[in-house]
Amino acid sequence: MKRIVKNFIVALLAVVMMVTFAACGNTNNNGNKDKDNIEASVTKYPLTVKDSKGKEVVIEKEPERIISVAPNVTELIYALGKGNKLVGRTDYCDYPAEAKNVQSIGSLTNPNVEKIIELKPDVVIASTHFKDDVAKKLEDLGIKIIVLYNAEDFNGVYDIIDTLGKIVNAQDTARTLVSAMQKKIQEVKGKVEGKEAPKVYYVVGFGKDGDYTATGDTFIGQIIQMAGGTNIAKDATGWKYSLEKIIENDPEYIVLSKNYDMKAQFITTAGYKELSAVKNNKVIEIDDNLLNRQGPRLAEGVEALAKILHPDLFK
Repeated sequence: MKRIVKNFIVALLAVVMMVTFAACGNTNNNGNKDKDNIEASVTKYPLTVKDSKGKEVVIEKEPERIISVAPNVTELIYALGKGNKLVGRTDYCDYPAEAKNVQSIGSLTNPNVEKIIELKPDVVIASTHFKDDVAKKLEDLGIKIIVLYNAEDFNGVYDIIDTLGKIVNAQDTARTLVSAMQKKIQEVKGKVEGKEAPKVYYVVGFGKDGDYTATGDTFIGQIIQMAGGTNIAKDATGWKYSLEKIIENDPEYIVLSKNYDMKAQFITTAGYKELSAVKNNKVIEIDDNLLNRQGPRLAEGVEALAKILHPDLFK
């Protein structure tokens, strides 16, 4: 049971924790438009960025040394083609694989301040769990801190990608990334539209400390709907749920992380093993980082979940 609790804490942290330009022309007018587009796509420094705390941060020049204090930020930096500028990342920043070669600054909530200082970053980009006291200590030393909270919806994610694109001088790549994500999501929504939406329960945590899921007011709750599912917890709020409610709603599919050995524990635990989804072998594992991390792979997450719920549509 201790293992379940530990797994739950890791999974919940991961959750709470928890993107073209092309033109050619032969006439003088088209040439001028082309020039304007090129100029517009290059970040002009100094750049003033207002972060999620409402704080204005001035970036004097294109950052050459970046520290990421969030897995989604790390993924986005690589997706924007600036992975070579990353000099520090957290223990949780494990994608893409080459990120593991970058020096770690420790955990999300308690990074090693001395290590951050030692790495001499031009900017530190953090997310929701970056502590104010850590930020102040670094800012007092002249280190630029930009905090980008997790978004409430996909438009918010696209805004984060756009902001990062400006910070690291990769605006064209950011627009291309957003466009590709939007296209994939629209393709998925087009396939599942009008189809019967099976009842789904998404497992965040379970065990003696209670049941936790992505309810109707969560980001993952939106993904379930996009993927053509009916979230049995859509009328609840926050993350807390109950076994009684799970049994009452008896989901057709139960989706959980492929990590932490969650499935093996879930299907053998009293209360859960009597559910129809368990009996019908509809407890499906997924790479939860595709859903939890608000980064470039979110659209893949929507598609992956849709394939679970509507396998016949993706043959």
